[in-house]
Formats: sequence, structure tokens, C-alpha cells
Amino acid sequence: METKENKRKLNRYDLDDQTVFTGFANFADAENYTQHEGGKLVEVAFKDGNDNPYITDEAGLIDKKLHYYVDAGDEYKFIHSTDPGFRKYADELQKIKAKLTQSPPDERYLANFEIENAEDPIIVLKNDQFESVTSRERSKYLKHAKVYEIGVSVSKS
Repeated sequence: METKENKRKLNRYDLDDQTVFTGFANFADAENYTQHEGGKLVEVAFKDGNDNPYITDEAGLIDKKLHYYVDAGDEYKFIHSTDPGFRKYADELQKIKAKLTQSPPDERYLANFEIENAEDPIIVLKNDQFESVTSRERSKYLKHAKVYEIGVSVSKS
């Protein structure tokens, strides 16, 4: 894996006859990349706790216009920072943290920005209860997760 800077941080994977870029902030960014840089949209899977991707269509990301999805079984749910429910969970986590640290009420919302500032945060729920906060990159190695990302494939010349 190589990281490429192109107005955003992308991950580059060299497969047999193509190069695949992942790490798009959303589906529209991947679509724009294909229009400006060439290539085609693909779904990429990371399984078995490793960073060795392969092209698939198992999660249907292209049809659903999603950029990221994790399947870690029925008991786990991964909520990405761009998912509609993320803000609700992040707010609740900030309240819990404030109670644990006994900070004054005005500091609870002004001083605790870890979740918003974490790089591409993912909230992990187990049986609908908070378990942890992780990153998109680290989610590949957790809970025997199957991680799917939208990618752009470019033929090697």
C-alpha cells in the first residue's frame, strides 16, 4: 500500500494489471476522481484482518452509492462519521466522557472534540451498545471484519 496525496489522502494498491485507489471521503469524491483522473469505480474488499484488497461486488457499494461498509456479523455495527446516526452517538459519547471526568457543563461541549477531530472516526457498537471508537484503516483488523470500500481502478500502462 502506498499513500498518494491528490487534494486528499488516498491509498494506492498495485494489483496484477491495475492500480486501485481507495480512501475517498464519500462516493461523490470517487466519482469525481474517475471523471478527472480516468479509471472506473470498483468495490474493494479487505478480509481476514489484512491489508490485501481484492475487487468484488459482494457489498453492492456501487449500486448503493456508498463509499464504505463493514460486515462484522450480526452483533457488531460500524457507524462511519458520514453516516446519519454518527452525530447522535458522538454526542452521547461526549456526555458520558464529561460525566466520567466530572468536567463543568460548559466544558463538556467546548473542550471535548476528540471524536470530531479523530481521523475518519468509526463508532463500533456490539449488540447496540457502544464498544469503541476506531478509524477506517484500523477497522480492517478488528472483529474479523469484512471491510468494503469504494475504489477507482486504473489500468497499468
